[in-house]
Formats: sequence, structure tokens, C-alpha cells
Amino acid sequence: MRKNKLVGLIPATFKKGNILRNLGLNGNQLDGPLPQALRNCTNLQVLDLGNNYINDTFPNWLDSLPMLQVLILRSNRFHGPISSPITRFIPFQKMRIMDLSHNNFCGPLPTKYFENFLSMMNVQGHELKYMGDDYYHDSVVVEIKGIELELVKILTFFTTIYFSNNAFRSTIPKEIGKLKSLKGLNFSHNYLTGSIPSSLGNLTELEWLDLSSNMLDGEIPRKLVDLTSLGTLNLSDNRLVGSIPFGKQFNTFENNSYLGNFGLCGYPLSNLCINEEAHPSSFQGEDDLEQENGFDWEVVLMGYGW
Repeated sequence: MRKNKLVGLIPATFKKGNILRNLGLNGNQLDGPLPQALRNCTNLQVLDLGNNYINDTFPNWLDSLPMLQVLILRSNRFHGPISSPITRFIPFQKMRIMDLSHNNFCGPLPTKYFENFLSMMNVQGHELKYMGDDYYHDSVVVEIKGIELELVKILTFFTTIYFSNNAFRSTIPKEIGKLKSLKGLNFSHNYLTGSIPSSLGNLTELEWLDLSSNMLDGEIPRKLVDLTSLGTLNLSDNRLVGSIPFGKQFNTFENNSYLGNFGLCGYPLSNLCINEEAHPSSFQGEDDLEQENGFDWEVVLMGYGW
């Protein structure tokens, strides 16, 4: 039911015992709060409500849905802080994709949820397995490296967190470093402070990282050089200082990854650090590194008809 110009409230007609597995209402004109009758959908795996006018606080009552793996709330009118989990069990333990971007959420980032995203902690490799079964595949609208598109089938190893364009105010929790299967992480355009936690260097599957347009300070952790699958990096418009790490994927990033951080120095910036010589320009190219270490998303997206 995506992009059908549906208007009004989402009806509260979800009865106990229903077998609904995927609810996709992205790109309509739905408004009002979410009906708490959705908690009756205990088989729900995918909830995609992006690009509507839904006006509500964060639905923490969804954490009681044991099968929920994909939650897309992007581009609505959600507001307020992310309230604490209410379930007696592990909240959102099967979560693979959470997109809360382009809303008006505020307060601290939800550490209590991050430390329970068990499915994001287990690296599964790059075998092409999809959510669903032999007769039905789940689909969802997601953002990959800044581009919004529809995945007709959801790869089970596709794990992302998008909290960009909100009003979160806190440091970045070190617990993020436990989510070792993450492919994409976007906290850009918030009011995050403090330093970038070195624990992000544990995210060895990470392919894109966007922390731009915050108030982060301190140095870029040297441990991020270990992210050999990282193909896209944006740390621009923060308050970072010191020398930019050099080596591996960091050799491929250009000036725009660091713009607006006037205390940074070193390659690729023209502002050399004290006692630093220019690094040689002969290093492995970005395409070679991505082909060697990263996953070839272009091939997958071509298969989706993108």
C-alpha cells in the first residue's frame, strides 16, 4: 500500500491472533498517532511507515513485538525523547534496520536499545539470503549511502541505523561498537557532543559512516583505520582537531569528508600537521579497496531493478 495517497489515521483494527508479517505504508499522507493495536501483530517483521505525517512520540511499546526486524519511521512528525524499553524481555533483539531520520526526536541516543540489538552483534557474512520464505519476500524503502530506494527483497545481513536530521543531544554511546554486523551508521545533523568513541573501530563490516553536522570534538580515533570495508565517510562540520589518520581506507577519502573541522590537519587537507611531510600519492585506489573488502552493492541493486 505504498505511495497510494492514503489519508487520515491508521485504523486501530489489528486484532489479537492476526498473522500480519509486513505492513508497508511508506509514501502516503497518513497522520495522527500510531494505534497501539499494532502490538497485537506479534508476527510482524517489517513496519515501514516512512514519508507520512504521523505525529506521535516514539512507540516504545513496539519493543514487545518478538519478530520485529525492520522499523522505518523516517520523514514523519515524531517528536520527543526515545523513552526507555517497557518489555520484560530483551527489546528489539531481532532488529536489523532502524530508521528514525528526518523527525524531531530529541534527548539522548537510546543506549538501552543499542545494547540489546542482538541481531546486529552477529556477523553473518555476505551469503545472499533474504528475509521471508520461498513464496514471499519482505520489501522495504531504505537509505543506502545517502540514496533512498526500495529493496524488493531484504538481505539478512543488511543492518543499518539511521537517526539523522533530528535533535538528539548526547555523546555517541560506546555500546555502538558492539553492533559488529552494521553496514551503515548515520547520526548526522543532530547536536551530538563529545569525542568519537574508539569502539567504532570494532565495526569491521561498516561500509558507510556519517557523523556530519554535529558538535563532536577531540581527535579522530586511529582505530577507525581498521575499518577496511568503509567506503563512505562524512565527518564534516564538527569540531574535530588533530591529525587525520592515514592508511588503508583513509587513503581514499577526500577533503569533503572533513570540511568544517578547522582544527584538523594532514592528508588529504592542504593544512599539514607540524613535523609532517606530504604523504605519497601512490596508494591503492578506492574502487580497488571497495572491491577487495566491501560488498558490491551495485550488483545487488541492479538485481532489484534500481
